[in-house]
Amino acid sequence: MNPFQFGVLVDNEYFTDRINELREVQMSLNSANHLILISPRRFGKSSLVAKAVKMSGRPCLSLNMQNMLSVEDFASKLLRELFRLYPMERIRHLMTHFRIIPTVSTNPITNGVDVSFQPVMNSMVLLEDAMDLIEKVSTENKKLVVVLDEFQEILNIRKGLDKQLRSIMQEQQHLNYILLGSQESMMTDIFERKKSPFYHFGKLMRLNKIPYDDFKEYITTRLPLNEDEKLHGIVEEILAFTNLHPYYTQQLSAQVWEMMTYDHLVDGVVKEAVSKIVRVHDLDFERLWLNFNRTDRSVILSLSKGENPLQNRKVASSTSFSAVKRLMKAGYVIRVTDYEIEDPFFKEWVIRFCQ
Repeated sequence: MNPFQFGVLVDNEYFTDRINELREVQMSLNSANHLILISPRRFGKSSLVAKAVKMSGRPCLSLNMQNMLSVEDFASKLLRELFRLYPMERIRHLMTHFRIIPTVSTNPITNGVDVSFQPVMNSMVLLEDAMDLIEKVSTENKKLVVVLDEFQEILNIRKGLDKQLRSIMQEQQHLNYILLGSQESMMTDIFERKKSPFYHFGKLMRLNKIPYDDFKEYITTRLPLNEDEKLHGIVEEILAFTNLHPYYTQQLSAQVWEMMTYDHLVDGVVKEAVSKIVRVHDLDFERLWLNFNRTDRSVILSLSKGENPLQNRKVASSTSFSAVKRLMKAGYVIRVTDYEIEDPFFKEWVIRFCQ
């Protein structure tokens, strides 16, 4: 089996040891406090939290706020997840106090439960009852963990939802909330701006890239090569290309492992692996590039050359800043220490075909 995995929640041997970060999440779960976890997309937030919750042995309700179409949809999905965690009869009994009773049905294909509400004038009634139910099923000895991913999306579901949601959550006593977000500026605004309803709601934690030595050891012990000098050179080349980005490091390592295992390629294997991945995504990258405006392209080109896009003399600084902010919000650009293109394979494509 390929020892590198990407694109899904990872655990067990596929989990790259984030010992300190894992301990920090566990300490939060062992307290009465909530946790806010911020990092760019594909840094492993969800995998880290899933592992910490699994180790705690506590029930976990997890939702991605990007998938919420409305407040009604949010309430329905909360209930659906509760039915997944707890016996139906227990939930049905507690739902008798709902002001508006939802329609609950069993899906014969998935064996899951579907929950829906009739359209109502005040959808917050639905969410209030659903959130109240979450509190009722949780116990002091086995508190429910509620994970809301891409939490900044509450600002886009409905105006004022953040204030209404905060008023509900501050009354709950037997829950641990873990709120994840990839839009740093929006998440910081939600939790650090004094006038925000969620100001200092919980402990703020930022997830950075995996330390170089830890990632190097992780890859070195998994590649099929016994020649230490060549092996270390390959691993260093992988990490130099991906700049320690967790997702893309796993992706490139997986491709290198396949070429070493099945093609018996050692010399130049990283270069060949990069070329193969770039070729596979060529049409996607071209389509992405064509959808960028001229300013966006200028920013991407500057970053591909290792330049600071805000110091590009060809474009006004205010225009460049707006473009960088827009590209960060869309996930194409990230900032850990400096601005960089999120996908190193797209960066390679730009270098090869757009310079």
